[in-house]
Amino acid sequence: MLKISSFTFNAFQENTYILSSDSKFAVIIDPGCYTKEEEFELKSYIEQHSLTPLAVLNTHAHIDHILGNQFCVSRFNLPLYLHKEDFKTLTMVEGYAHVYGFENYKVSPSPTHELFDGMTLVFEDIELNVHHTPGHCPGHVVFYNHQNNFVINGDVLFQGSFGRTDLPGGDLDTLKKSIFNTLFNFPDHTVVYCGHGPQTTIGSEKLTNYIHQF
Repeated sequence: MLKISSFTFNAFQENTYILSSDSKFAVIIDPGCYTKEEEFELKSYIEQHSLTPLAVLNTHAHIDHILGNQFCVSRFNLPLYLHKEDFKTLTMVEGYAHVYGFENYKVSPSPTHELFDGMTLVFEDIELNVHHTPGHCPGHVVFYNHQNNFVINGDVLFQGSFGRTDLPGGDLDTLKKSIFNTLFNFPDHTVVYCGHGPQTTIGSEKLTNYIHQF
């Protein structure tokens, strides 16, 4: 059984997730911690629960989801996973971080591993299926676990809404395909852990999501 713990970090109120197993292994997804206090909160949780982190996974490389990459990778000596189509997105962050007030942005390390559609990640007893879901940005992916019926979906789908497509590399038609052809093919009871805001389910979003208006 996997435990999913969430933390809301930085000015964008981004959701960072730690997935941990009964055997105390863990992966960190989209670390958005920026301040010393946020870094301490994440580190303390890991230490207090005696977890052994094995990797940092990014759903995508927008600034709010990668602010803590450098801290987590260096603090726990972890590999970094990202889809190749978002490598450029990651390198762009350093040039605009100050525009959003992140004057002390710690530049993310380069990814050590490339994510691609259809791959299965196995970290000891943590297993995640990777699905490429572009539209919000070119290299966006989601992490799905069918045994525990959840998907960590970054900024593709939100409760009642969906990710913006007006940033570089965004495209509404592409995002709609990702939602209708990938996410909405997961079972209705699948719990969706979003990059911002509360969790939801696939079944609920099939019925009520604003994407149906487009």
